[in-house]
Amino acid sequence: MEPVIQDLHTYFLFSFAVDRSEVLQHHGDIWNGRYWIDGLDDWINGNHVSDSPIVANLGRWQRASYTQFDLESPAYQDMIFFHPFVRRIFFDTAGVGASDNEVEALLRCYQIPLSPENKLFFMAEDLREREAELEVTDLRLFLFANGIGILAIGVEASDIPVNKALWINEMMRKVYPSSGRQLREGRCPSRVTLSVETPYGRTQVVEATFENSAMIGFLPPVSELITSLLYFADYRRGEYEPVLDERAIVYSYMAIDPESVPENFHKTEEYDILFSRALYVDHIGDDYRYARGFTKRLMEQQVYRRWSHQGTLYGFTSYSNVTMCFGTFDCDDHQLSEGFLIHRMFDSRYYLMAIIALFYRATLLDFAERVALVSRRLYVDFQDARLSEQNIERTNLLRYEFLVFSNYWHFDELANKDEESEHFRMLSAVYDITSMKVEVEREIDKLNNSLHEYYTARNTQAVNRLAFVSTILGAGAVVTGFFGMNFSSHFEKMFFQPTAGTAWLYWLAIIGVLGFCLFALGITFFLFSRNWQDYRSVLRGGQDVAPGVSRHVSARKQARS
Repeated sequence: MEPVIQDLHTYFLFSFAVDRSEVLQHHGDIWNGRYWIDGLDDWINGNHVSDSPIVANLGRWQRASYTQFDLESPAYQDMIFFHPFVRRIFFDTAGVGASDNEVEALLRCYQIPLSPENKLFFMAEDLREREAELEVTDLRLFLFANGIGILAIGVEASDIPVNKALWINEMMRKVYPSSGRQLREGRCPSRVTLSVETPYGRTQVVEATFENSAMIGFLPPVSELITSLLYFADYRRGEYEPVLDERAIVYSYMAIDPESVPENFHKTEEYDILFSRALYVDHIGDDYRYARGFTKRLMEQQVYRRWSHQGTLYGFTSYSNVTMCFGTFDCDDHQLSEGFLIHRMFDSRYYLMAIIALFYRATLLDFAERVALVSRRLYVDFQDARLSEQNIERTNLLRYEFLVFSNYWHFDELANKDEESEHFRMLSAVYDITSMKVEVEREIDKLNNSLHEYYTARNTQAVNRLAFVSTILGAGAVVTGFFGMNFSSHFEKMFFQPTAGTAWLYWLAIIGVLGFCLFALGITFFLFSRNWQDYRSVLRGGQDVAPGVSRHVSARKQARS
């Protein structure tokens, strides 16, 4: 008897990095002296969005800030489990902090409201004639001040066979195929759609196929489902790019119908096999997908079993985050009439922790790419033994942004209680956040040290040039000063009141002093013109740019070109 999933609730999390310099090049008037974070609302709702099918059928992204904070509000119940510093930084709140001049959080949360009258459906099918359709219950977008974004597509279904639930998670997470073989073998959907159902009928909003797919420069052919939801940014122009691979992160909740499985099923190895299939986002099978011993050792590190005696398991991998339980029931003093505790935690605090951990991972991967691109450009500059101002500024910007990430965004512990802290530690471990952060920090320190050595060498050269010019000019000053001294007698007669017999000495002295002065001034001019780049920025001074935004072309764009 095949288990039945009583309730399937999955969020497909797509992380991306916005190329802020590229966006500013085409929409710079939106910011007009404002910081990046302050212009996001206008960018999303700007006039450049005109023919988007999402806007026409569903509406635009709307700001979804927390505004109510009473005891029964979602904001209170979401925020109260986190440390105060996390509440200030990772929650988009409105009307909080104004009294004590606190700066607004450096992120924005948006949603496209979905109503019961206008239901949205997500359908996927493959070339093996398998398909599934689920209702989309949540469309949410997180944009951070460092350019990282996370798109969350939430879908739900009830009373479906477990093999279909597993197929849904496996297929609907695909952002683009890794090869044509994936399409032919049915390992990637050949077609996905978004459709709106109204009292007047159904309208297809988006259809995405991967026919004639090809890379766009270095970027993969991301599904039109994604690009249509991110309608405010131009993917083909490189205004954003995916951070991870061809799969969205699967954040999934599966409640098994107890009536569909034998009694005490949660105590059997068959249940562990089923959970492993969900955790590693595989199709149904009678045994572990991978070698039994290998999988069991892996699951010891990636499965949280505090509540396994009740059949509740939590699992974490670098591409999935799965909660599995049996039906709905009173959890000790937590009454079912108040909402099922496990699903409530899945849809609130654990969801927020998943977003934060994914933000950490996406940010560090973005840093790794930018460090590589900046290092490449510095390598080219070092061939000419001179660094360009643009690449120096890029390096400094990387260092400052990583400093903000380390000191402002990143925390090893988010929550107050053991269970939440244990969840986040396991999630951070599978994302390898700590070692990635250490590695990126080491690479940026090496870049900074190379700039420091470069500046030290350039300063030494500048001091040597100054000493040389000072010596020449000083010698010229001594020579001209010598002739300007008030000598009399024979000196005055020879050099200032020459006779016919001493005129040659008079003209020889004038020519000698003039030649020395011209030589000193020529050497000075030559050294300044030869090293003009060292002095140009000093004489030019600063330029007016939008606050918090680099005025130079991005490293990504130059790498693509």
